[in-house]
Amino acid sequence: MSDLQIIIRPVRPSEVDLLLSLSRKTFYDAFEHVNNPEDFEAYTSKAFTRDKLLSEIENPGSEFYFAIVDDKAVGYIKLNYRDAQTEFKEPDAVEIERIYVLADQQGKKIGNQLLDFAIERALEQKLRYIWLGVWEHNHNAMRFYQRNGFRVFSSHHFMVGNDRQTDILVKKEL
Repeated sequence: MSDLQIIIRPVRPSEVDLLLSLSRKTFYDAFEHVNNPEDFEAYTSKAFTRDKLLSEIENPGSEFYFAIVDDKAVGYIKLNYRDAQTEFKEPDAVEIERIYVLADQQGKKIGNQLLDFAIERALEQKLRYIWLGVWEHNHNAMRFYQRNGFRVFSSHHFMVGNDRQTDILVKKEL
């Protein structure tokens, strides 16, 4: 089966509501069922607000892109450069802070195409590596990144409400 052809294009500030809807849907589908409801709601009520997302879109160090299939946004990626990175803030690296695809679109290699796009962007800018954090219990994502040449280099804690979780940090040298 050949890869589904998608269009990857920048998210415009005027599309904040579409991004918010897609962000909430993909995050809830991925993680709501494996988290304590109170902690999950405490986190999402702050992380997924229109104002917060708009400020992230307008941050000159961040880039959001939609994955479009048949004129419908089915996924997105957020790239952070320099001071917009959540950690390290190295000028020769880029962080993939978010990469999500709708549940009914998974298995169609959309995530692979978004990842390839991020790597191409990093290579264009002559960056040294690309990195991200993956929740330690997200085994499918860990396998995905390992298959794509990412290696574990550290970890950090991530708060979901009052639940202290561990993200495994992985990177790919370019």
